[in-house]
Amino acid sequence: MSASDPPASGPLTEPAHTAAAVLSTGDEIMLGQLQDTNARWLSERLAQAGVPVVAHMAVGDDLARLTAALRGLVGQAPLVIMTGGLGPTDGDLTRAALAALQGEPLIEDPAALEALRARLAARGRALSDRNRRQATRPVSAACLHNAHGTAPGLRLRAGPGLAEVFALPGPPGELRPMFLAHVEPALRPAVRGGLATTLLHLAGVPESDAAERIADLTARGGESVVNITASGGVLTVRIRSASALGPGAARAEAERLAALARQRLAPYVFGADAETLQGVLVRRLAQAGQRLAVAESCTAGLLGATIASVPGASAVLDGGWITYSNGLKVAQLGVPEATLAQHGAVSVQTAAQMAAGALARCAATHALAVTGIAGPDGGTPDKPVGTVCIAHAQRTSGGAEVVSRRLLIAGDRQDVRERACRAAMSALEMHLRGERSPGVLWQIGPATREFQPFL
Repeated sequence: MSASDPPASGPLTEPAHTAAAVLSTGDEIMLGQLQDTNARWLSERLAQAGVPVVAHMAVGDDLARLTAALRGLVGQAPLVIMTGGLGPTDGDLTRAALAALQGEPLIEDPAALEALRARLAARGRALSDRNRRQATRPVSAACLHNAHGTAPGLRLRAGPGLAEVFALPGPPGELRPMFLAHVEPALRPAVRGGLATTLLHLAGVPESDAAERIADLTARGGESVVNITASGGVLTVRIRSASALGPGAARAEAERLAALARQRLAPYVFGADAETLQGVLVRRLAQAGQRLAVAESCTAGLLGATIASVPGASAVLDGGWITYSNGLKVAQLGVPEATLAQHGAVSVQTAAQMAAGALARCAATHALAVTGIAGPDGGTPDKPVGTVCIAHAQRTSGGAEVVSRRLLIAGDRQDVRERACRAAMSALEMHLRGERSPGVLWQIGPATREFQPFL
């Protein structure tokens, strides 16, 4: 069996993958030095394919513990996916653990060795003995070609139930294409008809409120599953439907449930499936032929960078100001010293002045402003850590209208900054959809910077 051999199993004659387990390896994960994004991504892909993940496990670079973890997982699930541990170092133990699980020696795979030699030669490197380890496999395993790195994957059967085990490299840029090329085509979900998954993304509403609005949809039972997850200020409603009548019927049911959820959760739904808040915002601005500027204090450029990460953002993003100090707020954005003295840098009044000042200094249609206390220091009883004020200014024929809002965001410093950015983007995205976001409305005349608040 070699890298060029056909898959060890086929999708029609083998038992279904009724469940899966994900095993992540590496001391860097156990020590908290590296976030395990692979497990989340694999779980999402497997769920979309109709194979639920029933176990997540992470194990450090310890051969005995890794072998024991494998032995336990192949008894729990008919499909096990390992990540990491396929490199050339002494700490890369996946191959050895699989060999120990099988009670087999490691052998060199000729096809994998030649592929490795050719890849290194293309980079001007010779094959070392340490690199050569990557071309070894347990006797009963097949090597899986890695088009993006030097470490082949592995595929074998293990345990009393002959669970199917895939071992994939740890770097996401290698793992994801290998999963799509080698694992996904081999999946055999228990449902033989059709499966469909739809995602709805929301911002600006608490998770508990969203859950209450669709409580009957999230009730368990039947062939469809609806749930809500929260991450960084964005909620995602996940709708998975299965139908014995085929993919078309499953898709129709998923779309029906999505339409119900969208209707009940308006005006908070900003996108679906792979869409992001910043991507939707850029698209809506482009469709309207409008442009945006940003003024940032506590986020220190993160808001502008998030928007600029979207391809095509240059068509709508004018630029921005990072005014961390009060002096720059005054000098660069024209925030009155009296406003800062009376209300402080973190206030709806200062946020509104920042947005208005940005709009007055460029030709953009809209301006967003963020000021806050990201922590861990700087909080007071009146303005604790996590206090953030955002503002959206829109150019009008008589000057500008500004909506500003105060928020209290939980989390560490990075959480506060990231969620503040999403809150600001959500305020503008809702406005572009014709929805009014909560906050204080300020009217600015053409010849004055005095604000007249309208609640």
